Amino acid sequence: MRYLPRVVDRELQGLTGELPALLIEGAKGVGKTETARRLARSVYMLDDPAVQAIAHADHTVLLQDARPVLIDEWERVPEMWDFVRRAVDAGAELGSYLLTGSASVEGVATHSGAGRIASLRMRPMTLSERGVGSPTVSLSELLDGVRPKVTGRTTVTLGDYADAIVDSGFPGLHGLLPHARRRQLDGYIDRIVTKDFPEQGQRVRRPATLRRWMTAYAAASSTAAKYEVILDGSTAGDADKPARSTTLVWRDVLERLGILDPVPAWSTTRSEFSRLTEAPKHQLADPALAARLLHLGRDALLRGRTAEPRITHAPMLGLLFESLVTLDTRVYAQAVDATVSHLRTKGGEHEVDLIVENDDRSVVAVEVKLTQNVVDRDVRHLRWLRNQLGDALLDAVVVSTGTRAYRRADGIAVVPAALLGP
Repeated sequence: MRYLPRVVDRELQGLTGELPALLIEGAKGVGKTETARRLARSVYMLDDPAVQAIAHADHTVLLQDARPVLIDEWERVPEMWDFVRRAVDAGAELGSYLLTGSASVEGVATHSGAGRIASLRMRPMTLSERGVGSPTVSLSELLDGVRPKVTGRTTVTLGDYADAIVDSGFPGLHGLLPHARRRQLDGYIDRIVTKDFPEQGQRVRRPATLRRWMTAYAAASSTAAKYEVILDGSTAGDADKPARSTTLVWRDVLERLGILDPVPAWSTTRSEFSRLTEAPKHQLADPALAARLLHLGRDALLRGRTAEPRITHAPMLGLLFESLVTLDTRVYAQAVDATVSHLRTKGGEHEVDLIVENDDRSVVAVEVKLTQNVVDRDVRHLRWLRNQLGDALLDAVVVSTGTRAYRRADGIAVVPAALLGP
């Protein structure tokens, strides 16, 4: 398989030159191993029984080769974590160790690694990484506060965005025919329930109920629906519902595995924002997982139908388009050390889909709209936020499904999703 360059490549290379040990984490299948292999000079795959046996017998043997040393799936031999930590304490050189893994094994005690092993989150591929469109508007430049010129045209259509949602950003699924891709996604979801949960020390007594809960969560993508609502939607008509504590364990395990990737609520000390909600927006690691859980293909998305009417009546294309844009924005923001959150006032009077924030608390606000033509009502929350923040709002953007990038007369940028890049 041809390697598709990732935004995180440069970030990884820079951090490797600045730190002795780095953990690349994220959901299974996002491409952690292949990305790390391109930088490593020695590679140890701990899912190989032979390598695993050596590691158990004398793991120091594995770490004497050229560095950076990649320890893939370190959690198969948890002692490797503490060995690397001790090596850092002993003065390991910069760029010595790369570790990859999806989650630590429950019940195995390891040191947190704080101050020794830094973490880097890796997510599925963005539109630009997949080759969907050619970006002309840089999120990095927007965050610089220079109010860059916003131009560019794209031929990417609404149907192309629907394709991108169901095609998945997992590199191993890139280019697969629809039938094969659906089988792979089904297998991925099945392994979460049957393998990953037990590895986390959680035996699932009712797998079908967990699957329904995940489906209800998928239907709540890009919303801040309460977990009680998700539970009710997943167990409608069931006399024996799982306890709330059980579903909270499910949520925590899925977050630990990187399958759930919620967007936190924006927090600020500014007095103007004393009435903000604290609930996160629900997102799965990849919108393709949400679409598959809901059994929504491209055509069903475009028709606005859902396969689970008892869970939601909201058209899912708009919600999953926001998931797609959120994924892209998070990847681009991380590359420049910015954070991504969402804003919603407690009464729901105002909400902004994405707040991208620099470490000096200056922000770029992003609204996601499933429309080709952005009108005044689409920017009313951005205008409100600009009035509240003043100069702290570096820029305001509507990400759309249109064909041209431009600035409106009020200064708000309109950028088709395919034209937004790092």
